Amino acid sequence: MKAQNLNKTTMAKKMHTSRAALNRLLDENDTSLTLTTLASAAAVLGKKLNVELLAA
Repeated sequence: MKAQNLNKTTMAKKMHTSRAALNRLLDENDTSLTLTTLASAAAVLGKKLNVELLAA
């Protein structure tokens, strides 16, 4: 966000979500994060989310 000069309000608008939802995303102690929210944030930042399951 800092590299693209995005504040929380602008980022939330681009994600089509609330600033409160973005705050939850950015809170490392909040476990309610969904992959959909993370993918949306990545897309706004010009990134792609890649989830991979590996054998233990």
